[in-house]
Amino acid sequence: MRKWGFILLTSILSVASLTACQSGTTGSDEGGAGSTGATQSRLDVVKNRGTLVCGVDGGIPGFSFVDETGEYSGLDVDICKAVAAALFDDPNAVEYRNLDSTERFEALKAGEVDMLSRNTTWTLSRDTSVGMEFAPTTFYDGQGMMVRADSGITSLEDFQGRAVCVEAGTTTELNLTDNMRKRGVDFETVTFQQADPAYAAYAEGRCEGMTSDKSQLIARRSTLPNPDEHILLDVTMSKEPLGPVTINNDSAWFDTVKWVTFGLIEAEELGINQGNVEELAQTSEDPTVRRFLGVEGDLGESMGLSNDFAARAVKHVGNYGEIYDRNLGEGSQFNLDRGQNDLWTNGGLLYAPPFR
Repeated sequence: MRKWGFILLTSILSVASLTACQSGTTGSDEGGAGSTGATQSRLDVVKNRGTLVCGVDGGIPGFSFVDETGEYSGLDVDICKAVAAALFDDPNAVEYRNLDSTERFEALKAGEVDMLSRNTTWTLSRDTSVGMEFAPTTFYDGQGMMVRADSGITSLEDFQGRAVCVEAGTTTELNLTDNMRKRGVDFETVTFQQADPAYAAYAEGRCEGMTSDKSQLIARRSTLPNPDEHILLDVTMSKEPLGPVTINNDSAWFDTVKWVTFGLIEAEELGINQGNVEELAQTSEDPTVRRFLGVEGDLGESMGLSNDFAARAVKHVGNYGEIYDRNLGEGSQFNLDRGQNDLWTNGGLLYAPPFR
C-alpha cells in the first residue's frame, strides 16, 4: 500500500505541476511590452491596435524634435515611421511619446510604448540586467563637451574646480565621472532629470561645460541664443552606439524592429530609394533585389509581416542615406559628414546581414 500510495502521490503532483505550467504560458491577451512567452507578442498587439506607440526625446533637432505645430521630425522619428510603414503601409500610423532619460526604460517595460527610438546607447548592462533588446545601431556617436568660445577652456583638465551640466540617468553622467577621475580632475557635476533644464542652466552660466553625445551637442547648440559663441572641445570621452530598443523576451517584435532597421541600410547598399523602389519592384531581374522587395520569396510572411515590408519602409521614408541626409547631412542645417555612419563599402560601420 505504501508503494502504490507513493506512486499515486507522485502522479498527482506531476499533473498539478503540468497544469500550473500550462496556465502560466497562456497568459493574458493584453500583451504588455514587458510580456514574455506567457502572452502574445507585441507584434500582434501593435498590428491589432493599428498604430505604433514610439518613445522619443522630442527635443533634439535632427534626431527627434517636435515643432510648434506638433509635427515630429528627425532620424529617430524616421525610424519610428519606417516601422509603421512596414507594418501598415502608413508612416503616419505612429503615436509619439516624449520620454526623458530616467523614465524611458520603465515606460517600455510597463507597455506604455512599443519601442524606443530615442538616442539610447547600447551597453552591456542595459542589454542584460535592465532587460532591453537593442536593434541595429542607427547612429555611431561619441561623448563630447561644449564650452563657451571665450571661456579659455581647451581640455578636460581645465575643468579643475569648475562645473559641468549633465542629464541624469545617462551613460553621459557615468562617462564624465570616469574621464575626470582618470585625469585626476576635481570638478562639480550639476545634474538634471531632463535635457531642457540642463541646457538652460548651461546657457545661463550655471556651469562652464555641457556634456552629451556630440551629435546632441551640435543639435542643441543650434537652439542657443548665440550658437557661434559655443564650441565643442576636441575630445571624445566614449563610444555611443545609438539605436532603437525593444523589451527582452519577445523575439517576434524584436525581429520586426531589427529587420526593418536593417532594411533601410540594405536598401541604400542595393541602390534602392524612394524614387525608384516601385519601378524596381516591377522591372528588376536581380534576385537579391526581388527578394528584398518581396516580389519573390516569403521573407515577410515568415516574420508575420507583408512580404513587401522593406519596400513599404523605403517607399514612405527612404533608405538610410536619404534619412541621414535630410535630417543631419547635406539636406539639413547641420551638414554632418557621414563618417562612421556611412556604409561599410564606403569605409563606414553600417552593414546589414543578407536578406535571404
